[in-house]
Amino acid sequence: MPHSIDYYLALQSPWTYLGHERFVRIAAAARAPVHVRPMDLGKVFPVSGGLPLPKRAPQRQAYRLVELQRFSAWLGLPLNLQPKFFPVSADDAARLVVAVDLADGAAAALQLSGRVLAAVWVQERDIASAATLAELLAECGLPAERLAASMSAEVLAHYERCTQQAIDAGVFGSPSYVVEGEIFWGQDRLDFLERRLARP
Repeated sequence: MPHSIDYYLALQSPWTYLGHERFVRIAAAARAPVHVRPMDLGKVFPVSGGLPLPKRAPQRQAYRLVELQRFSAWLGLPLNLQPKFFPVSADDAARLVVAVDLADGAAAALQLSGRVLAAVWVQERDIASAATLAELLAECGLPAERLAASMSAEVLAHYERCTQQAIDAGVFGSPSYVVEGEIFWGQDRLDFLERRLARP
């Protein structure tokens, strides 16, 4: 029986963008079911010692840019280091991913998540805009009514539950992949996740 993976992600995170497609491939190769759990880092950081980017020390902010450039080059993935629409609220996009997950399943939610992440970090698009989110839905071939559904009380409660599950699991950053309680934080830990999935 394959291990399942809880995938905790923030849809404005460059690290999540850099790891997303590799993660999807690794999970598919292992035939591991994925539970897509968008989370609100604004609620996760205060209870885990994290700081939003503008509040981090200048040295940390500078080194973040160096590492992003390194990984972008190493992985051969395009990335705008300082995109036009960042910082950006990802709450509406997260709720849309939840709505798609609930109605269309994890594979569709993963596809949309990848589109949202690329919209921020490659395409200079505003994921806080309803018009952009509608375009991304259409590009995935998903029903337009998912946008309205994303504003429902059910979806909001699910998003809040995902965030609380992240906190309860000890997650403190994005992306985090959790297998049977074991956390793998960061796209640079995907090799460890792959090896974990191979163990019985």
